[in-house]
Amino acid sequence: MNLTDLANKFGSDKGTKHGNPPHRYTFLYDLIFHELRERPLNFLELGLAVGGPELGGPVDRTAAAPSVMMWLEYFPNAHVFGFDISDFSHIRNERFTFVRGDGGSSDDLERLAQAAPRYDVIIDDASHASYHQQLAFKTLFPRLAKDGLYIIEDLHWQSPFYESKLPRVPKSAEFFGNFFMNGLFVENDLLSRGFMMAAKERVHTFSAFPDFTRGGATKMIVLRVL
Repeated sequence: MNLTDLANKFGSDKGTKHGNPPHRYTFLYDLIFHELRERPLNFLELGLAVGGPELGGPVDRTAAAPSVMMWLEYFPNAHVFGFDISDFSHIRNERFTFVRGDGGSSDDLERLAQAAPRYDVIIDDASHASYHQQLAFKTLFPRLAKDGLYIIEDLHWQSPFYESKLPRVPKSAEFFGNFFMNGLFVENDLLSRGFMMAAKERVHTFSAFPDFTRGGATKMIVLRVL
């Protein structure tokens, strides 16, 4: 089964049948992940299910994690790591490690960073708050392996339950797009010019994608490092 088939099988909104609307990210992911499919990867996803506090839902909840099931089947030799503010320790698989934490906590993100020697793929699909995305990038990007991929999803939307309450930073889509595509550093109290210049030394490819069916503003970014 290709990745879109698996997303639809397990109910992930990254495919074509689930979500309002479905994101269709698997169209791209099948292209960039296919050559990695049999490799013994460390694969990390932040944010494991919709309906949490980013949408006003409860932190304490029991939910399925469709994308975790999808990744485990798609990458048969990978170890999948998951991070979420809610508890997903009920997912039992010898190739899955769950780290519970808050995307606004440097300490929690550092625990996540130390959970593996390196990460080959990192996908941020967590709260979608710009501060959380950038704090995660600051903590986790240095842990990305050679030829690794760092991906941030859903940049077109910021959580109204988080965005106004967190320290003010530029919107992630604008900040990363300006820096990597236009060579323009937008002042940022979280990600310094020095940090971003060091990151740029490692980045081989930066790509920005709009909605795959509607176009428009940047919805996803993908960074591949040397």
